Amino acid sequence: MERSRRVRVRRVYDPPEKADGGRVLVDRIWPRGVSKEAAALDEWCKDVAPSTELRTWYGHDPARFDEFSRRYREELRDADHTEALRHLGELARHGTLTLLTATKDSDISAAAVLQEVLTRNTAGTDRDR
Repeated sequence: MERSRRVRVRRVYDPPEKADGGRVLVDRIWPRGVSKEAAALDEWCKDVAPSTELRTWYGHDPARFDEFSRRYREELRDADHTEALRHLGELARHGTLTLLTATKDSDISAAAVLQEVLTRNTAGTDRDR
């Protein structure tokens, strides 16, 4: 029997939940005010995060999200990102994976783009806040 597979997006500041499965921080910078213990991470996969240049340009401006998403997907094709993305895909194939971000609005975050990329062909996605 196949285990339930889904990719979730949550804020790293929210308390861990049993339903999280594997918890992976996907931000390049460690979140302010969060200890490693409180984050309850399984991994920190900063190599999959957007470049500093792209992140700075975006600035979490909702009006720029569509273009950010397009540019970030391009970056994910670069050699610097492909191994990290492949690793996340492997984790997602083995059960629930929760992508953690410090972003205030996770719906317009790099983690949301990653969720879509990772679940393109998989049913059962869920975005929790």
